[in-house]
Amino acid sequence: MNVEWSSSVVERARLHAVLGEPARLAIVDRLLLGDASPSEVGRELGLPSNLLAHHVKLLEQAGVVERSRSEGDQRRNYLRLRTDALTGLGPAGQRTAPRVVFACTYNSARSQLAAALWKKNSTVPAASAGTMPADGVHPLAVATAEAHGLPLGRVHTAHVEDVLRPDDLVVAVCDNAHEQLDSHLDRLHWSVPDPARAGTEDAFEHAFRDIADRVDRLAPVVHQSGEDR
Repeated sequence: MNVEWSSSVVERARLHAVLGEPARLAIVDRLLLGDASPSEVGRELGLPSNLLAHHVKLLEQAGVVERSRSEGDQRRNYLRLRTDALTGLGPAGQRTAPRVVFACTYNSARSQLAAALWKKNSTVPAASAGTMPADGVHPLAVATAEAHGLPLGRVHTAHVEDVLRPDDLVVAVCDNAHEQLDSHLDRLHWSVPDPARAGTEDAFEHAFRDIADRVDRLAPVVHQSGEDR
């Protein structure tokens, strides 16, 4: 008997087949809370470069993973999970930290927006900082936050060296900060393009939505050190 399956069933079956290999599922799990370069993924998962390239290629073909070129080191690419391609896949595991610190280069837009969104979504304390802090917060970052009912208030920029404390969970929200920060820090990486480069309302809105989606994914799995779960 011939059975005609709907296109949605066929597509879901294809996705399940791609994710049915342990190494590829491990890559997806690694990218769920933060972006990473192929070399970082390979090192963390213990996969040789040729095997990693094979698995990443299949994930890209399935529309699960995409890559972007670093805004810092142009020789680098970062892998990003396309969460819209994954239905019903939730964050894996739990993390504990006394505080979450969002870092970018100038601490004038992305890290400020991330910290504000975090404070709205989590009871775990948050702060923001920059590797080369600007004199003040970008006006379009303030305007974008206010448009979403999230006033930034009288926030100031600060240097990471003046903000970071032992055991903080650091989330680098730009490529430059990720590449400049101490690799031994407990940190995640979100490869969010700098909206100030375009300097448009649309660019800041896109960055806000990107960060908001990531905060929504990370907040439920991060608990303050010592709190009951």
